[in-house]
Amino acid sequence: MTAANGPAQPGKTLDVLVVDDDFMVARVHRAFVERVRPFRVVGVASTGEQAVVAADELRPDLVLLDLYLPDLFGLDVIPRLRAAGHDCDVMVISAAREADTVRGAVRHGVVDYLLKPFEFEDLQSRLERYAAQRGRLLTTVVRSQADVDRVLSGGSGPAGGGLPKGMSVETADLVERTLRDTDGTLSATECATLTGVSRVSARRYLEYFHTVGTAEVALRYGVAGRPERRYRWRG
Repeated sequence: MTAANGPAQPGKTLDVLVVDDDFMVARVHRAFVERVRPFRVVGVASTGEQAVVAADELRPDLVLLDLYLPDLFGLDVIPRLRAAGHDCDVMVISAAREADTVRGAVRHGVVDYLLKPFEFEDLQSRLERYAAQRGRLLTTVVRSQADVDRVLSGGSGPAGGGLPKGMSVETADLVERTLRDTDGTLSATECATLTGVSRVSARRYLEYFHTVGTAEVALRYGVAGRPERRYRWRG
């Protein structure tokens, strides 16, 4: 187990424990997390036992948990964390695609499930959604069933007011209308041209819609280079 060095970032941070038995993969995940505010990595563990000990010492808000660990299956770590009194959230990051494993993760209350391999934007959108959901849970005053429904739904979609920090309802609406009106699929570059926003912004909004389940993504492979991500509105 390794602990992060350096001073804490100003303001309220969300502390993350990265659990992965592959040192290089863990280092990549750590670098990805530290690019997303307000997250910071406070430690890295390579086994299930180390993860439980690290949770005791570091008290993370969120655990990024691989499932194929050398000593324990990742999902078996979660009840041990709960038995030790830890209420940290868990996001699974794994190559495990079996339906039973995904269902087991849901039963254990994970906040998200991200398949390896993935790109930075895939993790970024999920971390931002998690931070927004966590903020709603901490600040919501429940006066009616609508308040409960709003929290449990995660505020999906622009109308829900649950967009990650730095994203605007107006731009989300523009990208959504463009994607809905497209006959077929749309790339981030094509979306940027049609909407007038930057390609980076278009990609971020498209990935957000994919994360919340209102858009689907497919890969188009060319002759060389990385595959192009193509988006289609669901429904």
